[in-house]
Amino acid sequence: MSVEKIMVIFGTRPEAIKMAPIIQGLRKRLPHGTQVCATAQHRQMQDQALAVFDITPDFDLDLMRPGQSLNDVVSRVLKELSPILERERPDYILVQGDTSTAFAAALAAFHLQIKVGHVEAGLRTGDRTQPYPEEINRKMLSCVADSHFAPTSWSKQNLIDEGYPEDSIHITGNTVIDALYQVLEQTEAEPVSALADLDDKANIILITGHRRENFGAGFENICTALKTLAEKYPDYHFVYPVHLNPNVQKPVLSLLGDIPNIHLIEPQPYVQFVHLMQRSRFLISDSGGIQEEATALGKQVLVMRAVTERPEGIDAGVCKLVGTDSEKIIQQASSLIDDPEQLAAAAHVKQLFGDGRAAEHIIDVLLSADA
Repeated sequence: MSVEKIMVIFGTRPEAIKMAPIIQGLRKRLPHGTQVCATAQHRQMQDQALAVFDITPDFDLDLMRPGQSLNDVVSRVLKELSPILERERPDYILVQGDTSTAFAAALAAFHLQIKVGHVEAGLRTGDRTQPYPEEINRKMLSCVADSHFAPTSWSKQNLIDEGYPEDSIHITGNTVIDALYQVLEQTEAEPVSALADLDDKANIILITGHRRENFGAGFENICTALKTLAEKYPDYHFVYPVHLNPNVQKPVLSLLGDIPNIHLIEPQPYVQFVHLMQRSRFLISDSGGIQEEATALGKQVLVMRAVTERPEGIDAGVCKLVGTDSEKIIQQASSLIDDPEQLAAAAHVKQLFGDGRAAEHIIDVLLSADA
């Protein structure tokens, strides 16, 4: 069956970033058959990413609501997306990763017997509660996907072990590396105004945190560790773009708001954030995607999670699991600061998660007889 119409569906900033290279490629190779649907699960941050890549959705479900639950998101995606899929009848939909948008969109397409392509397929931690709800979203999404675009051989093997046909699984690399390279090559970053007083050669450690399973005591422990590190290393600047979720804002602002070398700034547009990553000595994060992006930039990452679905970085020695254990975070960060030669190891595995051509590989599969 030839593929003549493909609809790309996403709803969060990471999804928009990772889908952007695919959308750009499809619009060149399938100009009259490419459609883009945004659910706006995360309105502001999704739109920031789309502006970077000059992408305007054909359909915008505008689902963002304050305080919405996971069930609210899933049910509203099913309700609002279904009539669009019934009317447009694409040959394929493409979803990315592990969000509620991705799972619900795939389920809606399956109900209508529309084929599903899953970008970034096969990631697993083996723990259904970490990350939550993403691990279960991934597993359920795999059940309805027709084509699995696995970023690495490890993620492909996970799918084979679960019984998915090998000819439906394609190793492509991760499209976030495509997006990262594009930004670095084509886009100049405006200065981050909140950091205007910092010297260009200042030692920066970049922090991000947003994981649902770390809410409460986990974030309090993280803040305790960051406060100790800031006091221990007054010549280092700890830059923390604070996620908009109140469960993150409350502990971070209250516990770290008055420490002079901790810079609590607003979430940054993607271009500025990429350049902050490039400028930093290393990162401390609970994000999944940052493990890939930082590795591609040759940066070490201390991963504030108990498990990771990207063990390739752990095996290569460029990512280290520290969880939300204050002592472990302090110990590992101190080790990297006191012995900066450790940071050089990350420069040797920059293509661990892809070579910048993942979107091209995915589109080749979709437009061939293999899809």
